[in-house]
Amino acid sequence: MVRQSYLFTSESVSEGHPDKVCDRISDAVVDLFLAADPVARVACECLATTNQIVLAGEVRSKADIAQTAIEDAARQAVKDIGYEQRGFHWRTATLQNFLHEQSADIAMGVDAAGNKDEGAGDQGSMFGYAVNETPQLMPAPILYAHQILKTMAVLRKSGKRPEFEPDAKSQVTLRYENGKPVAATSVVVSTQHREGLSPEDVKVLVRPIVAEVLGPLGMPPEEEFYVNPTGNFVVGGPDGDAGLTGRKIIVDTYGGAAPHGGGAFSGKDPTKVDRSAAYAARYLAKNVVAAGLADRCLIQLSYAIGVSKPLSVYVDLFGTGRVDEAKLEKALRDVMDLSPRGIRTHLGLNKPIYARTAAYGHFGRTPDNTGGFSWEKPDLVQELRRLS
Repeated sequence: MVRQSYLFTSESVSEGHPDKVCDRISDAVVDLFLAADPVARVACECLATTNQIVLAGEVRSKADIAQTAIEDAARQAVKDIGYEQRGFHWRTATLQNFLHEQSADIAMGVDAAGNKDEGAGDQGSMFGYAVNETPQLMPAPILYAHQILKTMAVLRKSGKRPEFEPDAKSQVTLRYENGKPVAATSVVVSTQHREGLSPEDVKVLVRPIVAEVLGPLGMPPEEEFYVNPTGNFVVGGPDGDAGLTGRKIIVDTYGGAAPHGGGAFSGKDPTKVDRSAAYAARYLAKNVVAAGLADRCLIQLSYAIGVSKPLSVYVDLFGTGRVDEAKLEKALRDVMDLSPRGIRTHLGLNKPIYARTAAYGHFGRTPDNTGGFSWEKPDLVQELRRLS
């Protein structure tokens, strides 16, 4: 029996959170290489701390990307986020670049050769999830936690709320009844701010943003609405806490409402199935729910390094399905080539579309006309209904 009444909590972090700064820089490097060479291989990790940025990892590309271009991409990412502070500034931070050539052993496993198709860039399992509790077919707590911070960032960058600084976190707890979110029971927002503001001043600025995002769910009780509960938050970002690429994988996906295979997304080109297969699994799960075949859908895909076919395809509809799960597993293989090459081709992933994914979630976003968030398109609905 699936539980129907409960509280569930998810958190988000802003683009100025130290880990998200690193995700953004890593994905800016991926985009730089893919713009010059769509089949480039990139695995870029980033560390950021007080006025220091360190890049490390492996690349392989036919394009000759200058070290200065990589540094410029990293600094531009920090500038776009909005860091021009004494302890972390896009122009003055020291940047060290330790990117080097990809291992020949890894390249050999991934490359096509003779009758061998391109293999997966690593082993592992990846999960995709969709649920019909929001129009985006995303779990409501993580969706609203993202929207709160994204709205704050838009207001900050437009100059309408210059009191906000880039680093921020949010957390939303919703009450579910009969499996659907009905009310917010608590909200936490911690945001870096200009010197001189009290926690109550910041609360006044944040309140209308939270109220607008939550809409008919309503605000939580006043005693459960927490804004900067520790007090002052002036020193933030990498100056306040070191950041690393890939440490916010639950924020990036479903806020804990579904399993995670363990691999991070940012800094990886789409031959890495940690990223591309997770996008494919979300794409398929979303189309299953959009087709009305289930209210909830979880899909697991698994791969071995150097092997092109998925080792397994697993579907769980949580008792909400209107189609047999084993039959659906077969249908999914029929509607989409789930080899690494097939995924990249179907979703158009060999493009510079990744920096925009680095904050506010990789899922539940709107597909754009340059190929970004293609995995959010519900374009398999008719075919799934027919095959299932």
